[in-house]
Amino acid sequence: MSEVKARLNIEDVVSQYVQLKRAGRNFKGLSPWTNEKTPSFIVSPEKQIWHDFSSGKGGDVFGFVMEMEGMDFRAALEHLARQAGVDLEQFQGARSSNSKLKARAQEALDLAARFYQKHLIANKTALSYLKNRNFSKQTLLDWRLGYSPTGGQALTNFLTKNGFSPDEIKRAGLAVERRGELYDMFHGRIMVPLCDSRGSVVGFTARLLADEPDSPKYINTPQTITYDKSRNVFGLSLAKEAIRKEGFVVVVEGNMDVIASHQAGVKNIVASAGTAMTEQHLRELKRFSGDIRLCFDADRAGITATERVIPLAQKTEVDLRIVTIKGAKDPDELVQKNLPAWQKAIAGAAYAPDWLMQHYQAQLDLTTATGKKTFSDALLATIRRLRDPVEQEHYLKKIAKLTDTSLEAVKAKLSFSAKADDQAPRLKKTKAQLLQEDDAAREYQKLQDNLLAMALAVPNLRELLKDLRPAYFTDGPPRRLLQFLQKHPEFTGGTKPPQELQPIGNYVKITMLQFEELYQDLPANDLQDLAASLKHRLVDRYVKTQKHRLAAAMQNAKNDKELNQLMRQANQLNELIQPSKISK
Repeated sequence: MSEVKARLNIEDVVSQYVQLKRAGRNFKGLSPWTNEKTPSFIVSPEKQIWHDFSSGKGGDVFGFVMEMEGMDFRAALEHLARQAGVDLEQFQGARSSNSKLKARAQEALDLAARFYQKHLIANKTALSYLKNRNFSKQTLLDWRLGYSPTGGQALTNFLTKNGFSPDEIKRAGLAVERRGELYDMFHGRIMVPLCDSRGSVVGFTARLLADEPDSPKYINTPQTITYDKSRNVFGLSLAKEAIRKEGFVVVVEGNMDVIASHQAGVKNIVASAGTAMTEQHLRELKRFSGDIRLCFDADRAGITATERVIPLAQKTEVDLRIVTIKGAKDPDELVQKNLPAWQKAIAGAAYAPDWLMQHYQAQLDLTTATGKKTFSDALLATIRRLRDPVEQEHYLKKIAKLTDTSLEAVKAKLSFSAKADDQAPRLKKTKAQLLQEDDAAREYQKLQDNLLAMALAVPNLRELLKDLRPAYFTDGPPRRLLQFLQKHPEFTGGTKPPQELQPIGNYVKITMLQFEELYQDLPANDLQDLAASLKHRLVDRYVKTQKHRLAAAMQNAKNDKELNQLMRQANQLNELIQPSKISK
């Protein structure tokens, strides 16, 4: 890890994602997570650290790549090691046999993609097919589209000549064995590489040039050491930047739908493996956005698949909306005909329960007892999983109105079915409440960080920390830094954090960066007043948070003794925010 850090300049890595400009000793840019107009994203080459003032995020080069690429630490380390030219084996010993086999399979797949690209250029029929679909030359390059030649063994022979064994070729899903001989898995088809979120080829989708009655239109790489169709999201590596920017992702059925939309400029589009949308797909996408919009074809298979995804979305706690297109059989056709109509359809995506209600309302006769029963059965299965009681009540009233039934009857049926399935509805805060709490949490964190930054940089301000309780600060780096400064009020700092602060070294560097950017040029008197104000606001915010907690506990108090104890705690909180209790 240290070797990778030593070989990479943090500003060089960050500039691959954010446009940076020199600002004194540091670099500045626009936050990649918010739509700010004034740069508040800071990179410090000296400290090898970054901090985004608008979102409150910060860390080292590994943390940045993890945030931007949706990777875990191991994946980020491997990603940066490749950039730095560091062989991790020399530090970690030989990789496991499985890792070596996977790496070898990816080498074969990457070489196969280049092989297919070369044959596409040489095949006029394949090029004509893609031209008829209005794909530009740049699109062919961006998506690495290719063509698998006929003959049966062209790719196998090519890979063999390049040092790959029959087992390695089969393991990559590129060939099958028949009668003791190796034959290409794909031939005579347009080849679309399937990539992971980093852009590494993990498999292929192969499409016929012309539909044939006895041949499947599409063939996918089978389950391999690199490809898992239940997890792989097509187009994610090229869509993730747009997903972050737009704040949502659209999932379609076909790879060609994705490519056509990207070429037209609507790039926050991905695809699952046909209609086989899984919980793993949703969790993969949730790393980039919790707002997921589904646009499957309007045929029976597409409708059924959409219904199947709704409970998965509720389980994974993503906000699922359904995109309905008109005047075309699929997004690819709509993009070709009317791009604004595609954009309008995406913007008008219906919340999943609303879409489900509209769908069944159109399919059933709600004047009949059978129609009412089927309608309420279908809807209540979804409504039961809604965790916000206000939202649940809203849909129960709509069901009652549409079926000309009393609200009490609908609630009774919901209660009965919930007990039968042992899935009683759980309460969940509304999206507005969650956003409000997130904003409050970020503000509370900023108060802690800014006060600690001033106290760390200016020893004279540490007198203000004497009476602050550790409980006022978030457990982890903020609390640890507070306790260090209280224990060592004469600490003067330096270029390297002391041994006691080494475990939170990144946090210490970030607080120093915050001081340099926000407070370094303020006069001493202004610093004193501002630090005192921050302290007062910090204690006040802590008290309000604890009061909310105590109020909820009082409502559930089992007896007077417990209630009186909670009230005494509330009174003690009131004393904390009296002016005499907050020294300045």
